[in-house]
Amino acid sequence: MAEATENGLPVEARQVSRVILLDPDDRILLLHGFEPAHPEQTWWFTPGGGLEGTETHEEAALRELAEETGVTGAVLGPVLWRRRCSFPFDGRRWEQDEWYYLARTEHTATDTRGQTDLERRSVSGLRWWTVAELSATHETVYPTRLAGLLRTLLDEGPPSAPLALETERA
Repeated sequence: MAEATENGLPVEARQVSRVILLDPDDRILLLHGFEPAHPEQTWWFTPGGGLEGTETHEEAALRELAEETGVTGAVLGPVLWRRRCSFPFDGRRWEQDEWYYLARTEHTATDTRGQTDLERRSVSGLRWWTVAELSATHETVYPTRLAGLLRTLLDEGPPSAPLALETERA
């Protein structure tokens, strides 16, 4: 069976867990990423990645958080949002079903030594952001509307059921 392609790129479908990690001051931790072939194309995004093997979404969320940020011991909360997205990255088109978990941590120190080779080639740093900073930035942040989503979360608490975010296609 031939591999699916779009515009000449192989298509990779995957289930993804992402983490909305908040510190004691309600700041969110985001990674600064870029396209390896075009480092001028940058964006900020939440920690997370694809499920591996028989891993649950919760297990993947905690594993990815530890690998990408060095943060362990975070308290994982409910799924806040679900999003489908599609984008080209590193020679592939990714088709993702993403689950966004709330998590809290007391520790703000990060350690990127656990990142994969691809992450080391496409992540230039991490930063804790306030809602005000997210609202004021002109940089690209995923998911889009993250500042408003975070403001609602902090004002109203987690939704009673995961919210379906708009599908995003780049």
